[in-house]
Amino acid sequence: MKILLLLLLLFFPLKVNAVSAEAYSVMDYDSGRILAGSNLEKEKLIASTTKIMTAIIALENGDLESVRKVSDEVLKAYGSAIYISVGEEITLRDLLYGLMLRSGNDAAIEIAYHISSNMENFVTLMNQKAYDLGMSHTTFVNNHGLEEDDGRANTSTALDMAILMRYALRNSTFKEIIKTKSYTAKTTGKTYVWQNKNKLLKTYEYQLGGKTGFTEKARRTLVTASSKDDKTCIVVTLNDGNDFQDHKDLCESVFQNYERVLLLDKDNLVIESENPEKYYIKNNFYALLKKEEKKDIEIKYLIQSRSSEEVGVVEVYLKGHLLGSEKVYQKLEKEEVEKKGFFRRFLGWLFGW
Repeated sequence: MKILLLLLLLFFPLKVNAVSAEAYSVMDYDSGRILAGSNLEKEKLIASTTKIMTAIIALENGDLESVRKVSDEVLKAYGSAIYISVGEEITLRDLLYGLMLRSGNDAAIEIAYHISSNMENFVTLMNQKAYDLGMSHTTFVNNHGLEEDDGRANTSTALDMAILMRYALRNSTFKEIIKTKSYTAKTTGKTYVWQNKNKLLKTYEYQLGGKTGFTEKARRTLVTASSKDDKTCIVVTLNDGNDFQDHKDLCESVFQNYERVLLLDKDNLVIESENPEKYYIKNNFYALLKKEEKKDIEIKYLIQSRSSEEVGVVEVYLKGHLLGSEKVYQKLEKEEVEKKGFFRRFLGWLFGW
């Protein structure tokens, strides 16, 4: 998939003004297509943009209302912090807001120990998720983004971080957190008010949110998403001294030059078959396209089996390059559904499922 994204960028580049970043990417949220970029697979330090993965691991493995009693491990934190104290009790939800709004390294440490009992186990979950998402040039050594004393550090690429952000945006709680400008947290005996470090939330009306990052070695890193007229773009910049302006300019270029096109309509599937009404897909498929690209779209149906509900796939191509796909299903007759239901119940009884 990453090779296809790079090929699409090669053949259909987005013209943009000069970008200050050493590496950057612009991705269409709907299709995952890379619209613009430079040094897409150059491995770089990513600093606190690491915390996007930290948040997702916590959201997928923890209870937001669970309470954490802050441990002595928090004393290891330095750099940006929310300044929680040993013995203080705080919910995972509040830790996540402190993590994403204020980039709290102390919050990151407590999240790791709350979810996985130690940092090593939590990092294992992070690297496994990166592997599952196809982030093949990403390595995590901690969940906060600071460089370790032995020189090890979290590294990734502009392409991989866009893939991660696209995945993270599918989580409604993540989206709610990153768009929050100000948040009040109440713990045992303390009240905190945190302002989001992402200045684009106040200066760019189409900003959905994101994550900032900075260390002396990584310099400024930033991952954001913006949306206008149902068009959503993801921007990643690594080592960019003008990152907020670059993100705004890059998204404006997308909004001005592309339109969101419905390429697969789940309510109006066009398929050549004796009984086309029997087939369906579960999701609409959209993509950002330039006006002149619409004529280069080709849709192929690959029906492989008619003996089960899932029968194949429909693929969308742009000038011969795969843009995306959806699984194709067939509507089973009532008798077939009842038969399959009985068969599953029988197997469950037989094997103790």
